[in-house]
Amino acid sequence: PLAKIEDIVFGGWDAYKDNAYEAAVKAGVLEKPLLDAIKPELSAIVPMSAVFDKRYVKNITGDNIKSAPTKMDLANELIKDIETFKAKNNCSRLVMVWCGSTEVYIEESAVPASLSAFEKGLKENDLSIPPSMIYAYAAIKCGVPYANGAPNLSCDVPALIELSKKTNTPI
Repeated sequence: PLAKIEDIVFGGWDAYKDNAYEAAVKAGVLEKPLLDAIKPELSAIVPMSAVFDKRYVKNITGDNIKSAPTKMDLANELIKDIETFKAKNNCSRLVMVWCGSTEVYIEESAVPASLSAFEKGLKENDLSIPPSMIYAYAAIKCGVPYANGAPNLSCDVPALIELSKKTNTPI
């Protein structure tokens, strides 16, 4: 059976500290009276600090950004966020939908061609691994189904397809 709306919990990461209501009002995508009708629910959604790198999204400068020595460390922080969110909210299952800003175009390279090369690239901060791929890696590593909602290569590379098969995680 489908989950009841009361049983669904929303969360996520953002480069800005605004809660979901504040972010939606600033974005102006929906009319304010519509947002005001669900203000308490939206205001309760406070973003976790994001994996963000200005080299991949040039027009954003955020203040809610994770900092770590390597991209693998950032992936591990996302994995910890996923595990904490699931436990804190008593979730039986999760789904991640990437709906971040469009990243700069990246040519496919040898790094995302295999899981072992990709994990080595995470440890070595390889530039061919943008934030969207770090999120995809963390989700798939946790067995969380992942959907790419932006025109980026995120889960759409051989390494992450390999990981999804290894963890039996839909992408």
